[in-house]
Amino acid sequence: MTGSNTFQDHSGGASVETIIAPEHSPVSPIEASTSTIHLPGNESDSENTQPEVKWESGTDTSPTTDSSASSTNMDLEKLDIPAEEWKPEKKEWIIMISLSIISLMVALDATVLVTVLPQITQSLNGTAIDAFWTGTSYLLSSAVFQPIIASVSQFFGRQQLLIFSLVFFTVGTILCAVAGDFTVMLIGRSIQGVGGGGIITLSQVIFSDIVPLRFRPKYFAIVLGSWAVGTIIGPVVGGAFVQHSTWRWCFYINFPFIGLGFLLAFVFIRLNAVSKLTLAEKLKKTDWVGAVMFLGSATVFLIGLSWGGVQYAWTSVQTLAPLIIGLAGVAAFVAWQLWNRPRSLIPMSIFWCPSAIFAFYCALVNGVVLFSALYYVPFYCMSVRGSSPIRAGIELFPAVFLLLPGSIVVAALTTRLGSFRWAIWMGWALVTLGAGLLMLLDLHTKYVVLAVALGIMGVGFGKVLTSVNVGIQAISKVEDAAMSASMYGFMRSLGMPLGVAISGTAFTNAMSSKLLSYGLPAEIAHDSERYIYVLRSMAADDPRKTAILQSYMHGFRTVFILITCLSASALAVSLFIKHFSMNKKLQSRYSVRPQSCSAR
Repeated sequence: MTGSNTFQDHSGGASVETIIAPEHSPVSPIEASTSTIHLPGNESDSENTQPEVKWESGTDTSPTTDSSASSTNMDLEKLDIPAEEWKPEKKEWIIMISLSIISLMVALDATVLVTVLPQITQSLNGTAIDAFWTGTSYLLSSAVFQPIIASVSQFFGRQQLLIFSLVFFTVGTILCAVAGDFTVMLIGRSIQGVGGGGIITLSQVIFSDIVPLRFRPKYFAIVLGSWAVGTIIGPVVGGAFVQHSTWRWCFYINFPFIGLGFLLAFVFIRLNAVSKLTLAEKLKKTDWVGAVMFLGSATVFLIGLSWGGVQYAWTSVQTLAPLIIGLAGVAAFVAWQLWNRPRSLIPMSIFWCPSAIFAFYCALVNGVVLFSALYYVPFYCMSVRGSSPIRAGIELFPAVFLLLPGSIVVAALTTRLGSFRWAIWMGWALVTLGAGLLMLLDLHTKYVVLAVALGIMGVGFGKVLTSVNVGIQAISKVEDAAMSASMYGFMRSLGMPLGVAISGTAFTNAMSSKLLSYGLPAEIAHDSERYIYVLRSMAADDPRKTAILQSYMHGFRTVFILITCLSASALAVSLFIKHFSMNKKLQSRYSVRPQSCSAR
């Protein structure tokens, strides 16, 4: 008889069976269309003697086998080699390329302001806190909406939620482009973040819909490549706009990409739901209570975290109250998710083992360290080294330029070898080494030292980005693949505002203490972005300028020590991640075609 293992879909879907090849009892092929996997065997055997396993697309299916199947009993989940070389068809290629182009826009927008914030602050008569929130508001809204958008897309459609995200990104971009004060700018950045977060998470989810896990690293490298290109050119483009035009072009440049994004989303990114639901069924299956609880508690907690040490002291009521309320809300959300199964917003089964928790921690630290480096290295170049905005962006090249080759190499090797842990370990070792080298920087360090440190970090980040993503999905249960992919994006995105908050507090406090030791006002540290332009107006031999630069350097070194320790902690934790097979069947609520394979 044919055996099977049944997994219950924790998001409200039907049971899906993991097929085990039959024992001596052939069954007639089913009449309906099927998806087919050929198990590996001796290449000298004839085609009709190799075991063949089939299952129907959709729900309420029963596995069947070809009458010529052999008597070998094999479990696909336990094999450590791919069932067959998967290759994308034309429609899948179009979807992957479309997602890559849209991802380029989001990556460009995430980094284009790195070298522009001081100019925006000066132009809009803002403060360092305004500049801080210009970056943080985007990151906060991007992070907290990702799981919600991914979960809602299960029932309301991937394409529909992608278009929804593009609409939000467009509205936010328009507000930022016309902003005359920081109120409009912050509103625009927050709305833009909702759209950007939706695009990020849906790119992950759609890839998990159409590409088997074993081959996902190989093809997701297309999106990572676009992301790397956007990250590379973002600071340079922003610096060029500031020096030769206006910072508003940092937002104007999005409009051609937005137009192309809508065209691609409407025409090419078309997925078909496995099971059709009525509007009433969609509304009933969506965990709206959980969405409100998650959005509220996560937002309150992150706002409190962002306030701490920047606008208010960590021990103040203004900081502690939202932190405590937010944590209590998160605890209530987790309890609701456990009680509301199987219709929970985020299936808690994605955290089912210690390895999953360790991998998500690596994703979180990845966001913290990556964004701290992307922000504070150009800041160091513009303040301590006196670089122009364009040059500061160019000086970041070794990290972001080598990130792509590192990611591509890991993608190819993990697909070929079917293992990911070695890449996580090697990646974190390189990131830790590179971050440690940043601690050697001072006022007169030659650029070659900075370039070597950034290059090592870039290769390490490329390895970590791909391997942790793949690892999380390999660890997850088959039915949780899409939400695990989304949660990876959320944890990495959560690390970004977390990194801004932690690194910002460390930098400000360290710089303030150094300023006070020189008898200078600590307020300079709280207005450090705008004070770059004051420094450039001071004479080179002014002792106050040297003292201020030394204070900047003390703040940067504290940040570099912090990210080195965090990277080392991720390396230590990753050593406890166990091996999991990457050979998991492609199981999804959506497919590129109405039926995943042609009828037999």
